[in-house]
Amino acid sequence: MVDDVKFLRRRNSDDAVGTATSGTGDGAAADGADAFGRQHTPGKGRPTPKRRDAEGKRRGPAPPPPKTQREAQKLARKNRASRAERRQDATSRRARMMAGDERALMPRDRGPVKAFVRDFVDARRHLIGLFMPLAALVFVSLILPVPRLQSMVSLFCMAMLAAILLEGVLLGRRVLKAARERFPKEQISGPSVGWYAFSRASQLRELRVPKPKVKIGASV
Repeated sequence: MVDDVKFLRRRNSDDAVGTATSGTGDGAAADGADAFGRQHTPGKGRPTPKRRDAEGKRRGPAPPPPKTQREAQKLARKNRASRAERRQDATSRRARMMAGDERALMPRDRGPVKAFVRDFVDARRHLIGLFMPLAALVFVSLILPVPRLQSMVSLFCMAMLAAILLEGVLLGRRVLKAARERFPKEQISGPSVGWYAFSRASQLRELRVPKPKVKIGASV
């Protein structure tokens, strides 16, 4: 009888130990998996650094700013392009500007409307093109001490100036009308286009920037 009681006690203690062991294992398994059986990777304990911060760490710290004016001049001289490179860049930009490259043109010369106005002006001869030679003639007449010649030159220049102004007004109206017909969806300003055409026509053909792309007499 005593032996039976001892055997029952030993069996109960073994069952309790087994139950505790299985509970511990189930808890550990629950820590590694969620309710759906998916495994979770433990976190690093810190946020993932941004790409910019990581690249900055790889490159190293930024150089300290110059402390004196001499150091600042040395740094600026070091970062500045050489004279040959600056001359080459200026020459390349000038060539692209003369060729009519939109990226190299001045803001006032950009756009399809301005390109059309240039072609419209370059395809014709204009009396306005004599404006600069006329100004040189007036200057020469003022230097020469001949009153009769000065008076004749003055009358001639006044007549030419009146003709130039009249042609400028007519040219502006023709260019504006043609541009609005060619670009009906564009908001074209009359004074802006008229003055642009007048300033283009008043320059000598060889000095115009960009260079003329059409020949005289071509249809635009």
